[in-house]
Amino acid sequence: MAIVVDIDRRLAELGMSVGEFAEAVGITPANIAVLKNGRAKAVRFSTLDAICRVLDCQPGDLLRRVPDDGEAARPSG
Repeated sequence: MAIVVDIDRRLAELGMSVGEFAEAVGITPANIAVLKNGRAKAVRFSTLDAICRVLDCQPGDLLRRVPDDGEAARPSG
């Protein structure tokens, strides 16, 4: 299972650059890249709150789960 962070889509909708976004959230552009590229192992709720405040969205607008290959073939339960 992978969790995908869809920040790019929202930034494009708002016409906001990564630099502007990073400054508004209060984290480095490098840490934004870690989130966008799926390398983050954790996100503080305070950071997620700041991201959602700046992007005027809900956490579910940015995060989605993508099943691993073969996951659908496993029986549930």
